[in-house]
Amino acid sequence: MGSGVGRAEGCTVLHVDMDAFFASVEVRRRPELAGTPVIVGGAGNRGVVTSATYEARRYGVHAAMPTARALRLCPTATVLPGDMALYGEVSRSVMALFRSITPLVEPLSMDEAFLDVAGSGRRLGNAVEIGEYLRARVFDEQGITCSVGVAGTKFVAKLASTRAKPDGLLVVRPPEVMGFLHPLPVSALWGVGPKTEETLLRLGLRTVGDLAHVPARTLQRALGAAAGTHLHELAWGRDPRRVVPDEPERSTGAEETFSTDVDDPVVIHRELLRLAERTAGRLRSIGCLARTVSIKVRFADFATITRSRTLGAPTDVGQELYDTARGLYDALGLQRARIRLVGVRAERLVEAGSAPRQLELGAREHGRREAELAADRAARRFGAGAVRPATLVHRSAAPRRRPADQA
Repeated sequence: MGSGVGRAEGCTVLHVDMDAFFASVEVRRRPELAGTPVIVGGAGNRGVVTSATYEARRYGVHAAMPTARALRLCPTATVLPGDMALYGEVSRSVMALFRSITPLVEPLSMDEAFLDVAGSGRRLGNAVEIGEYLRARVFDEQGITCSVGVAGTKFVAKLASTRAKPDGLLVVRPPEVMGFLHPLPVSALWGVGPKTEETLLRLGLRTVGDLAHVPARTLQRALGAAAGTHLHELAWGRDPRRVVPDEPERSTGAEETFSTDVDDPVVIHRELLRLAERTAGRLRSIGCLARTVSIKVRFADFATITRSRTLGAPTDVGQELYDTARGLYDALGLQRARIRLVGVRAERLVEAGSAPRQLELGAREHGRREAELAADRAARRFGAGAVRPATLVHRSAAPRRRPADQA
């Protein structure tokens, strides 16, 4: 395996993955942190890591780890709260670059995507050359690095990009697939979670090669017909799925877990406002409007309920999202129930340019939207939270767990 002009035969699929995306964007904004351990995530007892630089990862820090534990492993790390609006802006620019190469772009998240470059060869060269071109463009235009896997299938391309990290490119041609796949642990196969891995290890199957040489019927008996067939096919590098261009984003939102359970409706209303503002900023950053607003409420005993309401017209105005979210919450009549978590989500998204909402804005709503757009501009220049509603300036809420924005 390796890169080179002669190494792309039979390869038309790229998997491009930004390296430590959130943390890398933060280091770009604060270059004095380059080369140091940086953690993006929530502070406090319930804070959770959402991203970490490779300097922090060397200490064992990883996403979804409690921030307190991460700081015990790496006490010199800088912890930053994150800015989802900024990450969304960078993500949109990167995806636009990908689509300038090929219309066949299938994003998996904000920071990774599959590309089918079969139709781009005449203009830009083979898949390896296109991969190197993309890496250079991302670095030149965004100041962050990415890793690229090049292969004949999506499954192998994704594994290759993981092996190439950080800041590398790996190509696996069809004749090289077995040599690449079979030494890997069975956990590398898509669909192998902890329970399935435990079952496979009990059967003595530790590597993909071990699994590949077990009859499909045996796997089907142990794992079920669908799972057994799926893993047997992957173990032999067979993945017929095509790169499917992305559909418009369907939902986005934010949620927060309080550091101590809250029963004060004033505090909860204030939190709903903050989450609605954040969600609206995310909508504007991705150029979408929401047709439906939903809330999530988790109680002290971890019981969770959701409620939703469809709007009269789609919106990206934080105040409108908040009014709806607050109405949904108040309608629950919880009467000082102890709340652990609240969330606001915008659903059934439509592209802003294709929705009639912009033509229907009244003077009041138009003024709110203009104010929120001005706040977006201030946030990009001075940082998140530079401008916010007066209600959020003085807060009695306890420190929260994490900025759990969800694309």
